[in-house]
Amino acid sequence: MIAIFFRSTYIEQFLSKEPTVSFEVKCLFLTKFVFSALIDADRTNTRLFEAKKIEETANVEELFHVYYTRLMSKIRAFKESDDANTPINLLRSEMSEQCDQFAMKPSGIYTLSIPTGGGKTLASLRYALKHALTFHKKRIIYVVPYTTIIEQNAAEVRKILNDEANILEHHSNVIDDNHDNDEDEDGLLTVQQKLKLAKDNWDAPIIFTTMVQFLNVFFAKGSRNIRRLHNLCESVLIFDEVQKIPTACVSLFNQALNFLKTYGRSSIVLCTATQPALNFVEQKLDIQANAEMIARIDHVIEAFKRVEIIDKATDETFDNAKLSEFVKTLVEEVGSVLIILNTKSAAKSLYKQLNEQVIDGQCTEIPLYHLSTSMCASHRNHILQEVKEHLSKQEKVICISTQLIEAGVDVSFDCVIRSLAGLDSIAQAAGRCNRHGKDKIRKVYIIDHAEENLDRLKEIKVGKQLTKKMLVDLKHNPSVYGGHLLSRMAMERYFQEYYTKFESDLNYFIPGLGKSMMELLFSGRYETDSYYQSYARNTNEKLLLCIANSYGTAAEHFRVIDDHTTSVIVPYGKGKEVIADLNGGGTVDDLTRLLRNAQQFTVNLFDHEIQQLDRSGGLDSCMDGKVLVLREGAYNEEFGIDLENDSPVEFLGF
Repeated sequence: MIAIFFRSTYIEQFLSKEPTVSFEVKCLFLTKFVFSALIDADRTNTRLFEAKKIEETANVEELFHVYYTRLMSKIRAFKESDDANTPINLLRSEMSEQCDQFAMKPSGIYTLSIPTGGGKTLASLRYALKHALTFHKKRIIYVVPYTTIIEQNAAEVRKILNDEANILEHHSNVIDDNHDNDEDEDGLLTVQQKLKLAKDNWDAPIIFTTMVQFLNVFFAKGSRNIRRLHNLCESVLIFDEVQKIPTACVSLFNQALNFLKTYGRSSIVLCTATQPALNFVEQKLDIQANAEMIARIDHVIEAFKRVEIIDKATDETFDNAKLSEFVKTLVEEVGSVLIILNTKSAAKSLYKQLNEQVIDGQCTEIPLYHLSTSMCASHRNHILQEVKEHLSKQEKVICISTQLIEAGVDVSFDCVIRSLAGLDSIAQAAGRCNRHGKDKIRKVYIIDHAEENLDRLKEIKVGKQLTKKMLVDLKHNPSVYGGHLLSRMAMERYFQEYYTKFESDLNYFIPGLGKSMMELLFSGRYETDSYYQSYARNTNEKLLLCIANSYGTAAEHFRVIDDHTTSVIVPYGKGKEVIADLNGGGTVDDLTRLLRNAQQFTVNLFDHEIQQLDRSGGLDSCMDGKVLVLREGAYNEEFGIDLENDSPVEFLGF
């Protein structure tokens, strides 16, 4: 496709293709597409030259046939299992069949609104494989909001498809890409270039990545990001929990998806139980008519109702002392309790308070766990496995977590306590309670936590205010929003009000420039440019310019997350071996393997956290300073990163 595309006739067809969008939009994406292809060709050629290898390409269509056969074999096994005829499993099977049939529809932007716990991972994979085979797509890309759920989803797909080699998992960037010099003075490969070559270009049949990485491909600086863009075309993209798109990036996200649909010949699935109103904003997402894959979705949502929402947020507040007493009461009554709080500090504080009571004998023999993004993926997975073992045995257990557990983590507690937040978060939290409908109805408590500081978390703060208003509305009029907080009517109303509140923020406004990313990228006709007008006036000549946009300036200022984060490799489990091996040098292929392995042992830290660890002596580096690693005393076996660097240190024998 790339070689053919570079012919002038195809570029002209691209620029004239309907439906018409602005010339600036077309030019931006055409420029980025061409640059992406050139960068990837250059990097790939250099890598093959150094390794003295010839590029090998997999037969993707043949591979997808094998995958689809294996998936259908798994689905048939589900249908023959002992519990296949339970009401929820029958619904799951029906929705999976609908996804298979929907795959015959042409490329476009569609929605998949399977309720939480409805089996959307397998259903979406079934759609993607069938659609890719029918319309000759080159790859399937899963985009998720958090690194915390990539491992689980990727592992599930690898197991079902019985393939470790062709399923790429890419999230944390453990390499600093701020250096421009690729070669040393003699033209030899430098450490920096080897690191760049070791990163993936997303040329794989199935890819799991994050929303941060996806948006970086289109809008962030660095050739490492844009290199992947052309491989997003002619693909099936599944956006899991798409409602988690950062508010400031909504317009940019919509423009990128519209490009991939119209010009990239890709199919896009917005996969979530809480669909955001992306076609209600000014820069609308071009969703197909009759886009929903699941028929009679309101009936399905009602049939999946497994919990009752208990409002304890409108008339009282909870501090950690009061909350810990409430947790102890509930765990004795129901068995397993999940508490989801909005901040890492609040979760850690509650964990410490309950842990002290366990030590004092007030909560004897009740396992207590903590989960947050201060822990690396391997650590979180280990904790989750222990929690799941207790749950499978129907034992008492307490788990305190941040919102990371809400997106795609397959756990089912007897009771959930959720700190007041956006309605989508409430719905996701409810999906961790009575997940498989084994009990008739279980309770989800919404509380207002008095000790959470949300001043730097504007989106959560606004979401909390809107949800509280809706709770008050329901208290005064129980029939409003269709009669319950988690109805589709309530969710649609919530997102419309939410995006209205953030209307001025949707275009990624840059305070230092007084302009938005949308203006920098898409509003630069040369006729209105002051420099062009001055030149034309002084010389009486016209410049042969198309546009006067500020691509470089926009990229310099783009951050998916407001505070820039840096990945740090931590000495948890086999992370110690990874750190030791990285210090030993090696070939490009060695680096590729090590950096992929390192993703399981990385934690993303904000700049102020990096500085605090540096002051306390908790940081070290390897690969000539390009990769940051954590010293052992700065990582705690209970809650992860210890900014004070005062955790117990085990002997490190390498």
